[in-house]
Amino acid sequence: MVEGIEWLGHDSFRITGSKVVYVDPWKLAPGAPKADVILVTHDHFDHFSEPDIAAVSRPQTVVVGPASVTSQLAGATTVTVRPGDTIEAGGVPVTAVPAYNTNKFKAPGQVFHEKGDQNVGYIFELDGRRIYHAGDTDAIAEMDGIDVDVALLPVSGTYVCSADEAAECCRSIRAKVVIPMHYGEVAGSVDDAERLRRICPYPVEILQKSR
Repeated sequence: MVEGIEWLGHDSFRITGSKVVYVDPWKLAPGAPKADVILVTHDHFDHFSEPDIAAVSRPQTVVVGPASVTSQLAGATTVTVRPGDTIEAGGVPVTAVPAYNTNKFKAPGQVFHEKGDQNVGYIFELDGRRIYHAGDTDAIAEMDGIDVDVALLPVSGTYVCSADEAAECCRSIRAKVVIPMHYGEVAGSVDDAERLRRICPYPVEILQKSR
């Protein structure tokens, strides 16, 4: 179920099949394969890296992201999305879904990722497999009813869900397998991923970091 899915560290993934899809490419190794589609969840530096996008782009590459991202990519082929939008990018069906904080605060009453910022996660389909990248989020009501083959869920508990909250997400979504993310750089450790594996109601695959 996880064939062709590579965790590149933090929230960054490369999914390879009939197309090459990157999500939040960041700190990529030189010579990384070129992308058909690049999905960017929001404009924080550890998710939106213009040098990494440029490194894996070619003329036909399509970059999908909220306006805070696409407005900064002059010259690229972009598609701007808001939560709830469904589009096709480079032959890949993509739905943008909400991603925001409810209980991670940088100041009293001010969360790190505001719902009003229109940050997103993605559900996309490649070669008959549905993949959900949750983005930087807590467990939120809009997850209810998500039904996918693979769910990529944050676990660090800093800026995003903790492992326990990621397990709570799995009471709202359906997935055949869950892959932890958002640990090992910036925040969190493999211990967070291991905790999710112990408590998640679905099988959990902890991927080794690839470049």
